[in-house]
This record gives sequence, C-alpha cells and structure tokens, in this order.
Amino acid sequence: MFTLCVKDSFAAAHRLVGYKGKCEELHGHNFAVEVYLSGDSLGDDGMLVDFKTIKANLQKVLDVLDHKYINDIPFFAGRASSAEYIAMYIFTEMERLMGAERVSVGRVTVWESEKACASYER
Repeated sequence: MFTLCVKDSFAAAHRLVGYKGKCEELHGHNFAVEVYLSGDSLGDDGMLVDFKTIKANLQKVLDVLDHKYINDIPFFAGRASSAEYIAMYIFTEMERLMGAERVSVGRVTVWESEKACASYER
C-alpha cells in the first residue's frame, strides 16, 4: 500500500452555535489541512497519482471555505462548524473529486491551531 499526503491551508470564520464558551462567538482561524490518499498500484509513470492532481482538487475544495463564514455553507446546515465536521466535509469532497483516480482518501486532518486538530477517516 502506498500513501500520499498533501498539505494546504485556508482562513475562515465560524461560530459554534449552542457551545457554552468563547467559541460560540464569531471568530476565525487560519486552518491547516492534511489529506492522505492511498492505493495499491502505481501507474506506468511510477506514481500513485500526480501530486498536481491532488493539489488542484484540494484547492477546489478549499476555495469553497477560504475567507468564508463556514456556517453559511450548505453542508453545515444543521451541523456544527467544528473542526471535526470541517474534516468530514473536506474528506467527502476530496473523495468525490478523486473518484476517477486509482486512490482512496484515507484521512483528512484539520488543524485549527498549532496545538489542536481533528481528523476524519473511514
């Protein structure tokens, strides 16, 4: 099994509705994102998938989030805009965009600070 990882970042605002504490108020983060993909076989070029393809797809996903109010994105209607759900959103979107490749999304980790992260994996 081969595993690849790409990292990127985005800035966004959100609030945790119903949370008892400061995070219930509107605030923002400079989020860092790690996406792990894996697969069993390499192509004729010796690569699982070109990093350029992964980065381009991740950028499409992050463009929806970057400099936005996360609570307004339809995926988060009825869900908390927590790091956990942000990781799930990115995972789901990357899975959809990478579907034609010979890889599967293994895990997405979202860092909301240098000291705190959440991951989603199947």
